[in-house]
Amino acid sequence: MKKIFLLTLAGMASLQLSAQNIDKIITREYTDLLIKTLSSDEMQGRATFTPGIDKAATFIESEFKKIGLQPLAGEKGFRQAFYKYQVASESKSIKIDGKEIAAENVIISGINAENITLDKSNTAVVKLDPEKPFVNQFRAMMSAGKNQVVLVDAKFAENFKRYKSYFDKPVTIDEKDMSTPNVQVFVLGTNDAADFNVALKSKVSKMPLFNVAGMIPGKSKAKELVVFSGHYDHLGALKTVDGDSIANGADDDASGTTAMIALAKYYKAKKNNERTLIFVAFTAEEIGGFGAKYFSSKLNPDEVVAMFNIEMIGKDSKFGKNTAFITGYDKSDFGKILQKNLAGTAFTFHPDPYTEQNLFYRSDNATLAALGVPAHTISTDQIDVDKFYHTVKDEYSTLDVENILSTVKAIAKSATSIIDGTDTPTRIPKLK
Repeated sequence: MKKIFLLTLAGMASLQLSAQNIDKIITREYTDLLIKTLSSDEMQGRATFTPGIDKAATFIESEFKKIGLQPLAGEKGFRQAFYKYQVASESKSIKIDGKEIAAENVIISGINAENITLDKSNTAVVKLDPEKPFVNQFRAMMSAGKNQVVLVDAKFAENFKRYKSYFDKPVTIDEKDMSTPNVQVFVLGTNDAADFNVALKSKVSKMPLFNVAGMIPGKSKAKELVVFSGHYDHLGALKTVDGDSIANGADDDASGTTAMIALAKYYKAKKNNERTLIFVAFTAEEIGGFGAKYFSSKLNPDEVVAMFNIEMIGKDSKFGKNTAFITGYDKSDFGKILQKNLAGTAFTFHPDPYTEQNLFYRSDNATLAALGVPAHTISTDQIDVDKFYHTVKDEYSTLDVENILSTVKAIAKSATSIIDGTDTPTRIPKLK
């Protein structure tokens, strides 16, 4: 009995020491430094292809260097560079039955060349059903895989206007998409098109992108990988509100990027990872998840044991203090492992309460998850009521930094048995 008592005391002392260590490594001052810098006006909203995102990448690189991370295998530095093509519209003419259609009544998606001409010889005419929801039909047309002129009933004018501001911006595409016809010309308020002619002129530019990634090599299980991630891009400048046009993206996703960097610092100090740990700040999440897709293409998914993708942890979740949710909770035992490691603490993980939003396949975990990796996103955002989401008001002042701290520390503790090789989450069924 005396021996058991002494072992119990030793265990309690170890837990207390661990708590003290994490509190010294992941501090309020450190997280404040990270998130304030990433969401500052100086970063200009971190839009892809802007000087602001380059500044953010340079800052993350400097933190990785201070922490003592190594570049990924095969990389000379922390920037994992690749290229995409940016297509910016220069002019467009849409005539239906000899009448020029006003620009405000046109949405165009899928432009993939400098000059495109559409007519009855190469393009079909279809209509949206005014009795069915707009969004589902709109998304279906986007993936049609062929050129179409889409006639949109005036009933959908409000939805149309909301989407138009997004599609008027330059788009980013893969090289393979440049030879695939899939141009969708949505025309509002026109019910028939016996004849039509569409002439589109655009500028196509090859543009560099870069993830920022580093690693801590593992020991006995170095070939087995555990990924911690967050996306560091955001929206850049939006319509001015109260004199402010910078969408700072403090919660989305400077909070998740801050968590990823803080976890790198913690695990580097602990020096107890049997598996190799990869820490990555993804680019271009907001315009198509291109950073995560490229990163995933450079890995063997069978070697990735788990992925902790962290997205928007700057406010209390709907479950209250010291809680977060995990997307795709039912698809593997990842969440159960995390919760087991938090036994005896005040923090709890919950299944995603917003399944209708399809968050599991809307963030940077999706590509690896589709390949069978137990790749999940951890978040606290009440996305159904978050009035700051994708606005210029997503600033540091709107965040609960204590919520960020408690969530980061919970992730650090809950991942322990995965990084030391004790637990291996079950695989997710691959998407066909």
